[in-house]
Amino acid sequence: MTDVTSLMRQIEDVGTDPRGPGYLRPGYSPVERELRDWFVAEAERRGLDVEIDANGIVWAWATAPGDNAVITGSHLDSVPGGGQFDGPLGVASALAAYDELASRGTFDQPTRPFALAVFPEEEGSRFGLACLGSRLLTGAVAADDALALTDQNGDTLAEVVTRYDLDPQRMGADADRIAQIGSFIELHVEQGVGLINTDQPVAIGSSIVGHGRWHFRFTGQGNHAGTTPMTHRADPVAAASRLIGDIPALADGFDQAVATVGRTSIHPGGTNVIASAMDFWFDIRHDSDDVVAEVLDAITSRGRERAAEAAGAGARDNGIEVSLDVSRESYSPTTYFHRELNDRLRAVLPEAPLLPTGAGHDAGILAAHVPSAMLFVRNPTGVSHAPEEACEDDDARSGAKALADVLAAELTHGLDNGTAS
Repeated sequence: MTDVTSLMRQIEDVGTDPRGPGYLRPGYSPVERELRDWFVAEAERRGLDVEIDANGIVWAWATAPGDNAVITGSHLDSVPGGGQFDGPLGVASALAAYDELASRGTFDQPTRPFALAVFPEEEGSRFGLACLGSRLLTGAVAADDALALTDQNGDTLAEVVTRYDLDPQRMGADADRIAQIGSFIELHVEQGVGLINTDQPVAIGSSIVGHGRWHFRFTGQGNHAGTTPMTHRADPVAAASRLIGDIPALADGFDQAVATVGRTSIHPGGTNVIASAMDFWFDIRHDSDDVVAEVLDAITSRGRERAAEAAGAGARDNGIEVSLDVSRESYSPTTYFHRELNDRLRAVLPEAPLLPTGAGHDAGILAAHVPSAMLFVRNPTGVSHAPEEACEDDDARSGAKALADVLAAELTHGLDNGTAS
C-alpha cells in the first residue's frame, strides 16, 4: 500500500494561510484547483480514468463506469485557517486504499464498478453553503439558487466557476450519476474527542447531527462618532455585539445544543464612524430538528430585544430604530447512515466503535439518495477547523487499511447472488 502519510506530505505546502498558521483553500479557487490537479495526476499515474463533471466533481474510475458502483473520496478545500487533515486525509486514503486493493489483485476478478471522488466547496467557506458540490449533484440545492450565491468579494458562483473552466448552464442535479452509485464510503479525520481515550484508531460513523447556518443583519443609523450623543444613536454594532455575547448562554440552555458565531462584518467599517449595519453569520447544531428551531427562536427573540435597546431615546424620538433581518443560508437535518451498509462495515471492522459526529460531510448529503457510510480516524488533539488538527501517522495508515478492507468487501457484495451488476 502506498503510504498515506507520504501522499499527505506531497500537498502539505499547498494553500498555507498567508495570514498565519493553518490553511486557506477556498472552493473553486486556484489553490483548490492546484490540489485537484495533484489528485488528477496521482489518479492518472495509477491508470485511472479521470473525468471532471459539470459541477466540478472529479471521478477517477478504476473500472468501467456502471450501475451499483462503489465510490469513496472526500474533499480538498478548507475553512480559513483550517487544519491539514480535514478533507485531504480522505482523498489521500482513497488513493492509498486503491493501491492496496490493486496489490491484492482485487480487480483481477469481477467486482462492482469502483471510483474515487473529490467534491468541491465542501466547507462552504467561500459561498456560505456547505457541501455545495454534492448538493448540486443531488439537487439538494437548485442550480439557479447556487449560481446566484456570492463570495466576500461579491463574485457570484456563476462568475467564479466560469474561471474554473466550468459551464454554469450545465451545473445542477445529475440523476444518471446518482443512479449509478450503489454505495458511498467517506473516510475523514475525526473532528472531536470521541476516539481520544480509546485504543481504537478508527470508528464507524453512526449519524451526522442536524445543523444549519443563519445570517443576522442589524441595521441602524450611520453617523459621526464625535458629534452624535449616545442618547441619539441607533447603533447596530451595540445590538449585534450584545447578542453575540448572549449566544453561548442561550445555547447552553438546551441540552447538547451548540451555537457558534464564526464571521462578522461591519459597514462601512470606519473607526470614527457609527456603523449603519452589522452582519454576523452563525451555526446551530443538535440531533433534534425541533431543538435547533427552539435555539434559533431564542436567539432571534433576544436579538430583537437587543435591537430595541440599542436605539437611544433621542433616536427613537426622531423615529430612528435598529432593525434585525434574519435569513437562513442552509440547513441539514440529522442524518443516520445506511443501516445495512454500516452492518457490513462492522462485520469487517468488529472492534471499531460507532460514533456520531457534529460535523457535516458530503456523505451526509449523499445519504438521502444512496447508501452512505463514514469512517473516522482518531485525532489526538480533538481540535478541527484549526491548525492544531492532527492525525498520528500510524493512525492514518490504520485508517487507509480499514478503508481498503471495507471497500474490498463492498466491491464483491452481492456478486455471488447476482444482485450486483
